[in-house]
Amino acid sequence: MCGFCGFTGNEYNDDDNTIIRKMAERVAHRGPDGEGYYVDGDISLGFRRLSFFDLKRGAQPMRSSDGAYSLVFNGEIYNFIELRAELAVKGHTFETTADTEVLLHMYEEYGEGMLDRLRGMFAFLIYDHTKGEIFAARDFFGIKPFYYGIFGEQLLFASEIKSFLEYPAFVKELNPRALSAYLSFQYSVLDETFFTGVYKLPPAHFMRYREGEITLTRYWQACFNPDEKYKGKRGLTDIVEQIDAVVKESVGYHQRADVELGTFLSGGWDSSYITAVSKVDKSFSVGFEHEGFSEIDSAKALAKAKGIENISKTITTEEYWGALKNIQYHMDEPLADPAAIGLYFVCKMASEYVKGALTGEGADELFGGYEHYHRMYSLGFTKIIPLTLRRLIGKWVGKLPFSFRGKRFLQSAGKPLEERYIGNFHTFSDKDRADILQPEFAVPLSTGDITRPYYDQAREMGYDDITKMQYLDLHLWMVGDILLKADKMSSACSFEIRVPFLDREVFSVAASIPTRYRVNRKGTKYALRQAALRCLPDGKGKQRRGFPVPTRIWLREDKYYAIIKEAFERDFVGRIFRRDRLIQLLDRHKSGKADHSRMIWTIYMFVLWYESFF
Repeated sequence: MCGFCGFTGNEYNDDDNTIIRKMAERVAHRGPDGEGYYVDGDISLGFRRLSFFDLKRGAQPMRSSDGAYSLVFNGEIYNFIELRAELAVKGHTFETTADTEVLLHMYEEYGEGMLDRLRGMFAFLIYDHTKGEIFAARDFFGIKPFYYGIFGEQLLFASEIKSFLEYPAFVKELNPRALSAYLSFQYSVLDETFFTGVYKLPPAHFMRYREGEITLTRYWQACFNPDEKYKGKRGLTDIVEQIDAVVKESVGYHQRADVELGTFLSGGWDSSYITAVSKVDKSFSVGFEHEGFSEIDSAKALAKAKGIENISKTITTEEYWGALKNIQYHMDEPLADPAAIGLYFVCKMASEYVKGALTGEGADELFGGYEHYHRMYSLGFTKIIPLTLRRLIGKWVGKLPFSFRGKRFLQSAGKPLEERYIGNFHTFSDKDRADILQPEFAVPLSTGDITRPYYDQAREMGYDDITKMQYLDLHLWMVGDILLKADKMSSACSFEIRVPFLDREVFSVAASIPTRYRVNRKGTKYALRQAALRCLPDGKGKQRRGFPVPTRIWLREDKYYAIIKEAFERDFVGRIFRRDRLIQLLDRHKSGKADHSRMIWTIYMFVLWYESFF
């Protein structure tokens, strides 16, 4: 975990390089172990380091021995030892044992072809001093962030958008398109960000920049390719053996470091599996003081059985609410996932003992773990009843003024998958979103416009509905929510999260598993669970609920109702939203007439973020 920033040209730097230093200071939390700068008339680079390899000599920005290239890099290349040996055979010599230097030599040897050989998480930028060209890349799954934009006719780039705030030509302006999409998805789902003119380099893409021109190129595609040769008990056994072997191998690579690492342990399948096969001394868990919102006991039981120390914390309601504004600042863009706060606290606690931790992110998207994948089996009757009739039933049920068991099911069954599923959460519908925003912010952006390209790709590849959902979540939800909060919450605590499931070799195995061994009548993530059972001491696991948060309960309490109502009554909120609609949502939720907790929370997180940046 590190942080970098920079810009082309040099018109704003003085003799002390004040601008690039201020930009780097904005991301000092990403790297408290050191700082470095490179400035000439063509480019300015700033870096903050959190060191894991060659603690004394791996400083950045790093210059190639012949002076042709300069590099800034955030992440880890887990197979750098093997790559270093390969390069040595080709005549390359090294001055450090850091993975950073390996990246430089890889570019010298292979150019953009280097990306096919990397195994890790990364965002990096290489400046070619001879050509005056930038080459930048982001890892396969989008674990590490990379932001860029052109301001004052120069390219700005950074690990976090807040670095841009120090650049004199940067214009800070709210992007209504990003806000509109966020209200439906609960995270920043577009390649555009909430700051007009600032963009995210998409996962598995590289960028070239020269003489004011940007070109983006995809270098890898995460596609499922189920292999139907796996059949029956023998087929399942083969799959389970492959999963177990590749997960253990990936965990071994992800534990490479010159500092101590631990694991995050919720007691659920994914983190339990990672913890069980890792070689760590410490695990970390958090929970909430409300009954039913803590998994600490199950986490401690597993840790004890494996002989691993478990360090835990129960987050109080006051601590949770007190951290919200600071957390939205660190997010760079608003994120309405309540679990992010739990992740922040476990990172903060763990940072007092170790420098990084292995976690279970990515398993649900790769192996089919979300409960809504399993609900597809509940929709089996959709093959019998025509869509036209199901639509009529769904519309009629939706107009009923009361709730009953199965109402959402009937409404959902009345729509094809492409219309009803945009990811883990669908907060505001297009209609409700337009109704709650002031006219100048009600951008005519359909959720279908965002999801359609992925559904089109999934259809071309012949995916069934469950695989379509996984494909969508892998490219949208995982990148915009799961990995965003993992990076930003860990970096806020000067800590590193490593994700062994999000490894190219692990994905290769996961992509080959037939749907029936991912999701079936026995549950979700079926094959992965069979592999995990080999390692869990009691032969059992449980469904992880992430960091379950009692927001629905809190928002019906007088204290927290009042806090949010006061926030909704601020002047700037009324300029963006129709305040009467906000108060109506709040009042209906408090009275118990409806559960609007997701909608309320999504808007409140935006309000806190807006206050931090605008």
